[in-house]
Amino acid sequence: MRRDIDISLLRAFLAVVETGSATGAAALLNLTQAAVSQQLKRLEELFGTELFERRHKRLSLKPNGERLVAHAQKLTALNDEVWSAMTAPAYEGEVRLGVPHDIVGPYLPPILRRFDKAWPRVRVSMKCTTTPQLLTQLREGGIDLTLTTEERCGRNGETLIDDELVWVGAINGIAHRRNPLPISLGDERCEFRRTVLKALRDAGRDWRPVCEVSSMEPLLASMEADLAVGPLLRRSTPDYLQVIERDPNLPRLPQFLINMYLPPAGTNDIAFELARHIRQEFASRFRRFNGHEQAGRLRNKRSASPALVR
Repeated sequence: MRRDIDISLLRAFLAVVETGSATGAAALLNLTQAAVSQQLKRLEELFGTELFERRHKRLSLKPNGERLVAHAQKLTALNDEVWSAMTAPAYEGEVRLGVPHDIVGPYLPPILRRFDKAWPRVRVSMKCTTTPQLLTQLREGGIDLTLTTEERCGRNGETLIDDELVWVGAINGIAHRRNPLPISLGDERCEFRRTVLKALRDAGRDWRPVCEVSSMEPLLASMEADLAVGPLLRRSTPDYLQVIERDPNLPRLPQFLINMYLPPAGTNDIAFELARHIRQEFASRFRRFNGHEQAGRLRNKRSASPALVR
C-alpha cells in the first residue's frame, strides 16, 4: 500500500534532531511542545518504529532515526525547492545585516543557512563593525537591520539574550598575572572598551595595550599566544581560549545584551523576515530567560509581515 509522508512531520523530526528536545523544536518551529510531540508520534506510527530514545528531557536518535536524517533532509530540501520554483516568490534582492565582529561566528551560521533555504533569491550582505558604527549606519539607511552588543537596549531595540562580559586568555596562560596587565581590546569605537577601562581605573589596576583593533583575528591571536588578556562575551568565547575565573586582581565586568534593531520607519518585508529568523534562532538556543532575556520583547512592538510567513 502506497503511503505519503507529511513534510511537516519531517520538519518536526529534523528540528528535534537539531535542538535535542521537543521544547527546542517547538521554539524553532513556532509550535507548542505538545504539537511537536504529536508530530513525532505520528511519524513513528507511519514508519512503525521508534526514532528516538527518551532520556529525561533529552531525545537521542535510535538507529532507525539515524537512517532517517539524511533522507528527511533531502525530502524537505526538495519540497522547498519545488515550492520556490512553483510559487515564484516576489521577495528577491538584498538585505543588509549589521553584526559586531565578535558574535558573527558564534551565532550567524545557522541563521543564515536557514534563511537561505527559505528565501534562496534573497542575498544577505553583512556589515561587520562596532556597535556604535552599526547604529549610525542603521539611522543613515546604510543597513536594513542590525545586531548589537550593549549594556542597555535603546529605543526601537529588542533584547535577544543577555550575557556576561568576562576576561579571557590562553588556556593555562599567565598573562593575567603580569603587571601592568597586557590587554587586547578594540579601538576607541569598540563598545567594550569604555566599560573595561572604567573597571580597571576603578580597581586601580595598571595596564598596557597589546592589540587595539576592532578585528577579531589579531585580538584572539594575541590572547591565544598568551601575550594578553581581553574582554569577550562568555557565550562567544572560542574553545581554544579560557575564561579567567576567580582572579582577585581582575575587576569584574558587567552584563551585556545582544540586541536587535530595525529602523523606526521604512523597513522592508525582507528585513522583517530575516529578523524573524534571528529571533527564532535565539529563542530556540536560549530558552531560559532572566530579567533581561525575553524572546520577542520589543521596546517598540513590531510583527513580521504576514505575507512572508511560510
